[in-house]
Order: sequence, then C-alpha cells, then structure tokens
Amino acid sequence: MTQAKVGTCGFAMRQPEYYKTFPIVEIQQTFYKLPRVSTGARWRAGAPAGFEFTMKAWQLITHEPSSPTYRRLAKPIPHEFKDRYGAFRPTEEVVAAWTQTREFAAALGASIIVFQCPPSFTPTPEHIANLRRFFATIDRTGWHAAWEPRGDWTADTVHGLCRELDLLHVVDPLKDRSLYGAIRYYRLHGLTGYRYVHTDEDLERLKAACGGDLPTYCLFNNLFMAEDAVRFQARLAEKAKRPRLRIVKTAR
Repeated sequence: MTQAKVGTCGFAMRQPEYYKTFPIVEIQQTFYKLPRVSTGARWRAGAPAGFEFTMKAWQLITHEPSSPTYRRLAKPIPHEFKDRYGAFRPTEEVVAAWTQTREFAAALGASIIVFQCPPSFTPTPEHIANLRRFFATIDRTGWHAAWEPRGDWTADTVHGLCRELDLLHVVDPLKDRSLYGAIRYYRLHGLTGYRYVHTDEDLERLKAACGGDLPTYCLFNNLFMAEDAVRFQARLAEKAKRPRLRIVKTAR
C-alpha cells in the first residue's frame, strides 16, 4: 500500500510543532484573504527540507460575492462589480485574482492548488464553459490543479472534465469516490459536519481508500483535525501483526 501523506487544512498547531508532526499542510487562509507574498516565502524558508505545501485558491476565482465567505475580505466588493467575480468568469477581476493567487503559490512552493467550488456552481453550460476556458488558459508549470466540485454534478461529467482539463478530483473518501487524477487528494470534512470526530472504523475505511499505487494526500478539515490526523498517521505506520509460529519438538 502506498504510504499516504497526512496533514491538516491549516496549521492545527504551532508551526515548529506541526513541521515535526506532519509532512504536509494545506494553507486555508488563501481562500479568504491572500497573505502577503513575503509571508509565503517566510513559511517556505521556515519549513524543513521535503515538507510539502498545498493551498486553496482565492475565493474571488470560485465563489460569487453572494457567498457568506466574502465577509472575511479586507475590502468589500462594490455592488456594481459583483457580477464580475467568482464562477471562473472570464473577467479582468478573476484574472487578477488568479495572478495574485499564483504569485503567492510560487513563493510558498505549493505543489497543488485546490479550487473548491460552492454548491451553487452547478453544471450549467455557462459554468462548464467558464471552467474549460479558465484551466485551458492559465499557466500550470510546476504544480497540479485540484478541483473539489460540490452540488449536483454527475460522476460522468466530473470524470470527463477532470480528464479533459487534467484536474485532480478532490473528495472526502468517506463520502465519495475519487474519479480521476494521478494523485488522490482527500479532504476529510467530517461525516456529520465540522465538529465530527472520526471513529476507528472511519480511519480503517480511509486506510483502505489509500490502497494501491497512486500517491495519496489525506488532509483533515474538522474541528478535531490535529487529533484525527495524528491517529490516522499512527494507524498507517502500524505493521501488520503476524502470528508467532509455535515450534513443537517431536520425540525421536
């Protein structure tokens, strides 16, 4: 079985301790408000050799201003421009948001950028056209694009778009099956919500979902993410217990 990389969505403990505990982190705050590029460079410089960063794309690319997550923006979007953000729209505003996202990702050395879409991003012809145009035009040198669709998407549509656009299909493997990608990217949101604690049975199911030859990333994104990630990492490290052979001496 491939050894999965385990971490959390956001630093779930002080950074020095985190770096000693996990090999990977998904930066979350880039979704709400992009930190300074110098901050990404500082995080990269402070991490040990071999430590891996992934990150979420800025919400201005994926989410429309009607999303409650926009409340965390430093500056509100003017009302007259609200139809120019989100949903991968082919606008100057979305292009600018991507340019800034990519600059931070480069400073951070992010290997994967996660584009999480809201349930309102449904498989309409306009949304699919926007998605195609966006990923066909951006520069993807040195990193992988990962897509987490939510809402009313059929498996065939998701698989077809991921294959066409070379996207990693992001899922919570305790809820859905990964449909495409050279890397499996799992985000564990909790079976019943953010306050959920993963059971031992859940972790066994997750371990089974990490089987095979594909590189697999498991990022926990629940209230008890640090505890669950530590428990799962320990479970992955367990060696199968083999029964001891009993030697029976026979009389000659």
